[in-house]
Amino acid sequence: MIQGKTFADLALGMQVSIENTVSEQDVVDFARISGDHNPLHMDEEYARTTQFRGRIAHGALSASYISAILGNDLPGPGAVFMELNLKFVRPVRIGDTVTSTAEVIEMVERGYRVRLAVKGEVDGKVCMKGEALVMVPSGKAE
Repeated sequence: MIQGKTFADLALGMQVSIENTVSEQDVVDFARISGDHNPLHMDEEYARTTQFRGRIAHGALSASYISAILGNDLPGPGAVFMELNLKFVRPVRIGDTVTSTAEVIEMVERGYRVRLAVKGEVDGKVCMKGEALVMVPSGKAE
């Protein structure tokens, strides 16, 4: 059985980063899965007429990279995603490599909750930032 980190395994300052390069197929697949076919994401001709001057990836696609960290690495399998508060500050475009990071900033023993600072960067510039709250197994002997 695959297990992630328990509350007892975690410590303030623990951090994980991952990289994802956004592809055309990612945007198409995300539109299909989410149902979000906004032409800002799907139609270059339309997107050129906007303030972005071209297509951008779905914000929720970038946010899903944070979900991947929480579900796979920190805390990992067994963690329950409870909250995500994100501010999108820069667009992500097809071909961009997003470096997503999560860092443990608060641990609340009651309910075994862990708050993480989360962010995404492209070329060293923040594209999204915020916080996530997860519930993790206690790690105490049952």
